[in-house]
Amino acid sequence: MIIGLDAGSRTVTEAEHLLHDMVKVLGLPAGTVGCTHFVRPESGAPHVACSLVLQAPPSGLPENVGAALGDSRTGPDDLAEGAALAAAEHAAGAGGRLVLFPGHAELNGTLTVAEVLAGSSIEQVVVLAQAEDPSPDTLVVTNDHVRPQWRDGRVVLLTMPAAGGRLMPAEVPNPTPCCVDHG
Repeated sequence: MIIGLDAGSRTVTEAEHLLHDMVKVLGLPAGTVGCTHFVRPESGAPHVACSLVLQAPPSGLPENVGAALGDSRTGPDDLAEGAALAAAEHAAGAGGRLVLFPGHAELNGTLTVAEVLAGSSIEQVVVLAQAEDPSPDTLVVTNDHVRPQWRDGRVVLLTMPAAGGRLMPAEVPNPTPCCVDHG
């Protein structure tokens, strides 16, 4: 079962913190799948919500967090709506970026495409602006930050070319915010 969670996070970093906190609060095991989703509820501003795969219904969710599990919604209405959108997107495999997933802790350093696929729940590695998948022996410099996405029901890691014929995830850790060096 998939639960949507929404604390009105303005950034993916805030939403990732919520995911990690909820995994601890709910006592979920390693390998739990947790995603972030950009949501646009009708009753509020666009923001980032989360989804988690659960084995059993949760108990003890924080009051300030909207939650959606099946047809059940709890918490503030706008956050419960965002949570429902996140859960639906995850359930359909139509969108969301995976933060927690089987094998994510082992995707460190430089690995081959074959190692990424064999050691995690990532099903495909694609390269920006290239029609064909990279060869299995192509090196991927993970920068210890791998965030695949749901695409058409599959877990796909989007990469981009890096120095020396290698690849790196298209999402980089700690990106420089826009306008940091100008007004």
